[in-house]
Amino acid sequence: MGIRERARRGVWKRRVATRIRVGTDLVEVSDVERSVAEFGDRYLERVYTPREIARCSASGTPNCRSLAARFAAKEAVVKALRPSGGVAYTDLEIVTDSTGAPVMSFTGSVERLVQTLGLISSSLSLSHDGSYATAVYVALTRDHHETSL
Repeated sequence: MGIRERARRGVWKRRVATRIRVGTDLVEVSDVERSVAEFGDRYLERVYTPREIARCSASGTPNCRSLAARFAAKEAVVKALRPSGGVAYTDLEIVTDSTGAPVMSFTGSVERLVQTLGLISSSLSLSHDGSYATAVYVALTRDHHETSL
């Protein structure tokens, strides 16, 4: 149906302008190991939520490879969403969906930011191998002007 026909019939579909935002990060597992060894619970509680700590410490000691992947994910989200100013890492939590896939959950100032940005959908991928952990975060948002927290 052409423009004239749409105008005659009054048929118009509203289209929402969108923006794809991508962030990625690479973390050396040894950096997380050093932070856990040097700062212990103070480091863990500043960067990770209680559920993340429990999930990554199920064996009784922190699994630094899993923690490093989660840290990379949090950094990837910050790079993708580009908040003005800092964020509390505990406002970002990696949870799993019903299939076991990682999903980013937001609270606090980051939740307000994603609402302002009009987050439509997102995808998170985590990986670790040997000495490194990595994450990629892709978000589809409404195309707004740059916003701040």
